[in-house]
Amino acid sequence: MAILIDGKKTSEQIKSEIASRVGEIKASGGKIPHLAAVLVGDDGASQTYVGAKVKACEQVGFRSTLVRLDAGITEEALLHEVQRINDDPDIDGLIAQLPLPKHISVEKVTAKIKPEKDVDGFTPANVGRMALNWPTYVSATPYGILELLKRHEIETSGKHCVVIGRSHIVGSPMSILMARNDYPGNCTVTITHSRTKNLDEIARSADILIVALGRPEFVTADMVKEGAVVIDVGIHRIADESKKSGFRLIGDVKYDEVAPKASAITPVPGGVGPMTIASLLYNTLLAAERKIYP
Repeated sequence: MAILIDGKKTSEQIKSEIASRVGEIKASGGKIPHLAAVLVGDDGASQTYVGAKVKACEQVGFRSTLVRLDAGITEEALLHEVQRINDDPDIDGLIAQLPLPKHISVEKVTAKIKPEKDVDGFTPANVGRMALNWPTYVSATPYGILELLKRHEIETSGKHCVVIGRSHIVGSPMSILMARNDYPGNCTVTITHSRTKNLDEIARSADILIVALGRPEFVTADMVKEGAVVIDVGIHRIADESKKSGFRLIGDVKYDEVAPKASAITPVPGGVGPMTIASLLYNTLLAAERKIYP
């Protein structure tokens, strides 16, 4: 039976470690980490995500500021607000919750955030530092996956890692991070996507399979090698009348089929998802302690 790579338990361990460090900072009279989140509009999912981040800040002893802005705000006004937070020396980390309204350029807003405060790890400067294997804020989901592999002692050196998906948020950075000369890393990496030919065959060659394609239950048992490590990044809500909520959550991997073949696997929910907020908190702690940009 596959080892369960438990993101919920691991994220709580990380948050406990961060809370202990914040306690030490308080005891020594140091500056408490402060995270600011900018939320534009009233998208329900975005409000839920930001609310979870604010709650997590309270849980570990951080200060947090939530800046709510109307969906009709102009791009210029939003960039001005980002700059205001950039210039506030009391705020250590800044995130702009995505998605943004269609009339606002995500690229412009991301580029406006100071690299020193970019705890999402999305600015060109931090993506470049990640690609060079320099100290940086690694974006939350990729960092969370690295921590899951590390804390579950998954061997990566010399392994063939196949990444399904090439997004700038997960797939592309994971391909870089898994190939770096570090642990986790030192893999031979193949990055695949929706246009890849013989995708099933390539997936079956993977010792470590990271799936971030955004298609419900795309990976089935016949695509997975016996004994592979499977990391499922996807999360999808589907109707299920047997549930009190009326829905259930599934991933990009058909878990019930794949788990018996895998040596280790992340569940959905409770796998990669809980690690994203823990990773964001970790980056904010690094920012507050000037570990990346002294």
